[in-house]
Amino acid sequence: MSNSRSLVADGEYYKDLATNMFIRGTVGGMAMGRLTRFGVSMDEELLAEFDRWLQGKDYANRSEAVRDLAIQALTQTASLSPSAQVAGTITLIYPYKLKLKPVQTSCHPSIIISANLQVHLDPDTCLKVMVVNGSAAAVQELADQLLGMKGVRGALTVAAAHCHNKENEHDDKGH
Repeated sequence: MSNSRSLVADGEYYKDLATNMFIRGTVGGMAMGRLTRFGVSMDEELLAEFDRWLQGKDYANRSEAVRDLAIQALTQTASLSPSAQVAGTITLIYPYKLKLKPVQTSCHPSIIISANLQVHLDPDTCLKVMVVNGSAAAVQELADQLLGMKGVRGALTVAAAHCHNKENEHDDKGH
């Protein structure tokens, strides 16, 4: 099986192979160190259901899945802090006739919109995906503004959260 969801060490950085992003010393706000083994007790039926869920995933073992679920839970918790720096997507589905206006980045100076994709699902329906990075409060405000428009459906998905400080800033290598 592929380790596409694994983190690999690169000096003091960790590379998430799924997103190809480098994270300096933390994942989901948690410092990464040596692996520690621990036991998990689980009801037989729950374990069987978990194993069925794993069959459709690309995990090499249960440990990778549990680790990803823990990181996901910690990322979600960290993203609840308004000052946390988050990265994610705002996905919108709306009628073509609505003709959404471009997002004015000057109205949201603390948000970086890295990518903006719009496709027509059919002649009457559009899908727009925006990749965003900024404070949790600002990203949530933008998502609420866009998702609150009449006729628009969609979701904000936070993929990563981290504490913003000098230690977590990118270096000259783009890490």
